[in-house]
Amino acid sequence: MSHTVAQLEVFPTDLQIRRIDPACNMRRFYRMSIQPDLFGGASLVREWGRICARGQMMIEQHPDEGRAVTALMKLAAMKKRRGYA
Repeated sequence: MSHTVAQLEVFPTDLQIRRIDPACNMRRFYRMSIQPDLFGGASLVREWGRICARGQMMIEQHPDEGRAVTALMKLAAMKKRRGYA
């Protein structure tokens, strides 16, 4: 019998939030994910735009995964203050 212990993630590495307001004809998405790069660092991949449309993408390089997670958490807090959920 093999027991595999699964470790829970404390900090998210993927996040998708939306802002939908029919009164303003607003249907937007914001997606962030942390991806390892080839040089031992981490990249924060940000995608945003209108739902059901081609959006934009930006990749931010960070020296380690911890700093990338910090940047993701700061952006998520800012977007939630602006009405994303």
